Amino acid sequence: MPDTISTTPTAAEVRDTVILGSGCSGLTAAIYAARSNLKPLVLEGHEPGGQLSITTLVENFPGWPDGIQGPELIENMKKQATRFGAELRMAHLSSIDLTKRPFALNVGKETIHTRTLIIASGASARWLNLPSEQALIGHGVSSCATCDGFFASGKEIAVIGGGDSAMEEALFLTRFAKKVTLINRSENFRASRIMLERAIAHPQIEFLHNTVVEEVLGVEEKDVRGLKLKNTKTGQQSELPVSFMFLGIGHIPNASAFKGMLDLDDDGYILTQGNVFPTLNGQPIPGVFACGDIQDRRYRQAITAAGSGCMAALEVEKYLEEHGR
Repeated sequence: MPDTISTTPTAAEVRDTVILGSGCSGLTAAIYAARSNLKPLVLEGHEPGGQLSITTLVENFPGWPDGIQGPELIENMKKQATRFGAELRMAHLSSIDLTKRPFALNVGKETIHTRTLIIASGASARWLNLPSEQALIGHGVSSCATCDGFFASGKEIAVIGGGDSAMEEALFLTRFAKKVTLINRSENFRASRIMLERAIAHPQIEFLHNTVVEEVLGVEEKDVRGLKLKNTKTGQQSELPVSFMFLGIGHIPNASAFKGMLDLDDDGYILTQGNVFPTLNGQPIPGVFACGDIQDRRYRQAITAAGSGCMAALEVEKYLEEHGR
């Protein structure tokens, strides 16, 4: 008989755990898993560091009384994870097979086998994708009112959007801003009636209907000083002097690779039981865990992402112990 080459990995070639994503949840999971001597592999994906990597001053992460720059916080977490034995690799998952044990992850031309998987690939903010907007992210353009609202204290600001996210952002920001202008591209709103009525009734919120942002002003100064607007019905252009622009048009969970393999909600977030256990047809999948913004559409904070990353890593450790590792 001709010789055959086995494609079954040896025990030494199978990793105990692989973590998809290097944001707050993924790196926290890596720290915990590494300290448990699981030697986790962290695949950094297409947005290394997650949303904190494009955030400026973070003032609400415990332990930093004077705040810390988002990229610095992420770098500290990476150093902490690698100190305990985590391996970080710049790579993007091309496909995955969750039906086999061990799991098979295809990364470029390489196949990585792992006993457990932590999905921490996060959610990306929806942007207008204007060059001026992108240039001013972290300098007056933000997708997180909870993160950056304090910096808008006493200022006139704008919120973009017409759904519940925009209404929630606008109402929250009235705690800080002197005036909030809510800009919606049409006369119709996707927001629920109760949220829309609350926003309309608030004395600090004004509405601009049938309006789109054409340019964010202040690129040269590296600080938002206004918005160039266009009326979608008349074509008339105008300028609105504001010091901040907040995007309230939602987030896109980075879970498309798991469609059909895991239960997702209507917006594509991974559904979990018991905080970090993804399901398929309502049943948890042994060895697979999800944490952070990929499954948290409500809080989306660095500290809650870190907390769920800790949970996922502890569950990995427990799962491996129960299966003889």
